[in-house]
Amino acid sequence: MTVCIFASSSSRINKEYASAASSLGLLLATAGMDVVFGGGGIGLMGKLADAVLENGGRITGVIPSFMKDEGWDHSAVSKMIVTTDMAERKKQMFAMANAIVALPGGVGTLEELTEAMTLKQLGLYHGPIIILNTQNFYKSFIEFLEHMVSGHFLRSEHKGMWEIATTAEEVMILLREHEDWHQDPRSIARI
Repeated sequence: MTVCIFASSSSRINKEYASAASSLGLLLATAGMDVVFGGGGIGLMGKLADAVLENGGRITGVIPSFMKDEGWDHSAVSKMIVTTDMAERKKQMFAMANAIVALPGGVGTLEELTEAMTLKQLGLYHGPIIILNTQNFYKSFIEFLEHMVSGHFLRSEHKGMWEIATTAEEVMILLREHEDWHQDPRSIARI
């Protein structure tokens, strides 16, 4: 299984988030799962990659050329795919992924997570989407998703597109126990 991780590149965040990213990297590596991530060397991306590498795991970075030129890539990740832009980066990451996990992050992480949800809603992606809700980071976002459902912008069935974990250990359980969400997502995509 190849798990795509979306995560913050900020180096100024609470250490609890970094600890969760490191724990997940260790668990993915020891479980023998491949990891694909945004290629960054700092923040939660860096912590995750460090943990995967330190525990003998396999990790691939996908980074746009302008970020590499700025020196934002993780220097110890030997398999680094360089793309022309952000859109190609996401497309490459989605193509490689059997599962998606969103760690806490900024607008880039949120945009990646919501695109994954959109692709799943349209039947263009079928794997799990797991939100790692460390320190209740995604509380407001989850409430907003519920608001979309109650306002009929999403069907109640769409709540099955994503799963929520509070720890790295719970992420691993959800990855192992994942069942397909819907046989024909397009049949309920139109509200």
